[in-house]
Amino acid sequence: MTGIEFLASFLATGELYGLRVGSTLDEVDRALPPHSFVDVLGEEGAWLRRDYGLVEFAFNPEPEPGPGPGTGAEWVVATVTLQLHRLALDDDLAQTWARSTGVAFPRYTSWEELRKELSRAHGVPELKVTDQGGFLQYRAASSHVSVLVVDDGDEERGGRVGDGDVWSLDLWLPFRTG
Repeated sequence: MTGIEFLASFLATGELYGLRVGSTLDEVDRALPPHSFVDVLGEEGAWLRRDYGLVEFAFNPEPEPGPGPGTGAEWVVATVTLQLHRLALDDDLAQTWARSTGVAFPRYTSWEELRKELSRAHGVPELKVTDQGGFLQYRAASSHVSVLVVDDGDEERGGRVGDGDVWSLDLWLPFRTG
């Protein structure tokens, strides 16, 4: 699978390797091939961030169901970020990811290429666009995925992504109402 196909699927469905908001840390460990990662635990265990280089997960503790106190807590996915901007600096990152997952990401991903691929997907989400000061954010409420695109005519491709390139994609926890 190409990186563009993978990203369009993620944007349309809000799923990454079958993982969604609410997936457990154990499910993440089973879904992703063995990659090195860095864990950062928040103060007093308020949150956990796991960074695989290309993909970063943020987890919140959720009490496990059970009778009475002392049942413990389980880490569940609150957000997922695909840090595509990191590929511009690190050729090894894309190669490692391609070998272990079969998904080949290019060094740069243009928003136009991603939009074109997304238009072929089933259930194309409606995108709300907002200016984020040097970036445009395209937010799909149906899948809870946002795309951050560089919006700076002076930014050229090189060791960084350039104007019109995708910086990152984020899967976010929807707000609870009621």
